[in-house]
Amino acid sequence: MRVNIIGAGIGGMATAALLASKDHQVYVYEKNAQAGGKMNQQVLGDFRFDTGPSLLTMPFVLEKLFSDCGKYLNDYVTMEPVEPICRYFWQDGTEFNCWQDVKKTLDEIRLIAPSDIHAYKPFLSYAEKIYERTSNAFLFNPLNSWRDFLGLPLTDMARIDALTTVSKRIDSKFSSPYLRQFFKRFTTYNGSSPYQAPATLNVIPHVELNQGGYYVKGGLYELANALRKLAEDSGATFVFGEEVESIVVENKRTTGLQMKNGEVYPSDIVVSNSDATESYLKLLSDNDISPSKKKKVAKTEPSCSGFVLLLGISKTYEKLVHHNIFFSNDYENEFHDIFEKRVMPYDPTIYVANTSYSDKEHAPKGGSNLFVLVNAPYQSDNWNWAEKTETYSNHVISLLEKRGLADLSSHIVEQDVITPDDFYEKYRSNKGSIYGTSSNDRFSAFARPRNKSKEIDGLYLTGGSTHPGGGIPLCVLSAQHATTLIMRDFR
Repeated sequence: MRVNIIGAGIGGMATAALLASKDHQVYVYEKNAQAGGKMNQQVLGDFRFDTGPSLLTMPFVLEKLFSDCGKYLNDYVTMEPVEPICRYFWQDGTEFNCWQDVKKTLDEIRLIAPSDIHAYKPFLSYAEKIYERTSNAFLFNPLNSWRDFLGLPLTDMARIDALTTVSKRIDSKFSSPYLRQFFKRFTTYNGSSPYQAPATLNVIPHVELNQGGYYVKGGLYELANALRKLAEDSGATFVFGEEVESIVVENKRTTGLQMKNGEVYPSDIVVSNSDATESYLKLLSDNDISPSKKKKVAKTEPSCSGFVLLLGISKTYEKLVHHNIFFSNDYENEFHDIFEKRVMPYDPTIYVANTSYSDKEHAPKGGSNLFVLVNAPYQSDNWNWAEKTETYSNHVISLLEKRGLADLSSHIVEQDVITPDDFYEKYRSNKGSIYGTSSNDRFSAFARPRNKSKEIDGLYLTGGSTHPGGGIPLCVLSAQHATTLIMRDFR
């Protein structure tokens, strides 16, 4: 059976590996020059940057993927825990290190929020219970037909804290403004607002704080290289620099891909690792799917996007570890700007990844490679990046100087920027979003596009815009689900 896959992102490569390992003829078509999708890298002079995910969680998902293909993850990449997991800075001078070791974290909490020290571990237990109630019923389940619900303890779904928001639940658990802000930031991992998203997303702290956060030696892009090699070792073929024009459909069934260069590649199955919204609205004709389906897809709210500065600097800052977060003073207003007004916040929370802390070769001696990320609204008429990129870049650099990175601007050797416009142009993500669909209401996290089209036979979907969500492990799970559904249909 021939399978054509659109896009060499995480979901596309994982699907390619799984299907090729089952002796199917698999071709992956990628419009860009390299694999990885948004898990990418950039080199500026002597500085190297990951430009996508910066922390790996749930490594057991990857271990299973490699095992299913007859390989071992450790033969492809070296993972190591990050210590501390992250360092947090508040504008009043308060600092907080979160560690893999709970005891060390509690020692830190005793210094900044002694009244909440007895609330920390119970909150992590609460988050773990949400994980236990949702993992088999949601994360590890394709949720495509009645058979996927057999044997599930569906009563658990009534106990996942979906009737209040992340923010309200955290406020009920903690009194310290520091811990409240600390726990609310996890919702941004899937591009949503803690003031709108259901408290079910409090599961995310469990994944990082209970299960652990990891770094891939050499940079997270080494994982993209590993996934490509796994797929190729399994027999898949990659074709770079060829963009898909449309999915060919005959009698409500996919028959191949029409490329922008005029070529047509027939296939038995098409797997789209392109953004689901783009797949339905741009790669399929109006004759292929119903108007009601198109209307529903068009109304889907994207996740937030991101504004990224890549700064190669001739200095190291003792206060910076591998992962660093500089919090805003008014968190609620920041999210109001991003999700309601759809403008960049004047006082943003700023994330700084400094991989040269762990990999010295990522920057020249005495220098640092700073990946600076500010959450941004998805593309809209409310913010014109063509006009405002330079001004906002200078604003963020100035804020970092005020928040402790003294004389940063005078030490910049290399600089580049990535805006929501760039995310759309390079990856065709819905309105430049990073994490697919937002989870800003109680049901949206569970209503992402499924991994099999219900209207077109032979069309399957993977990636962060599909079930079960964004991020490295969930994208791999989307590939597992798509493969499961394919094998059901083509035994």
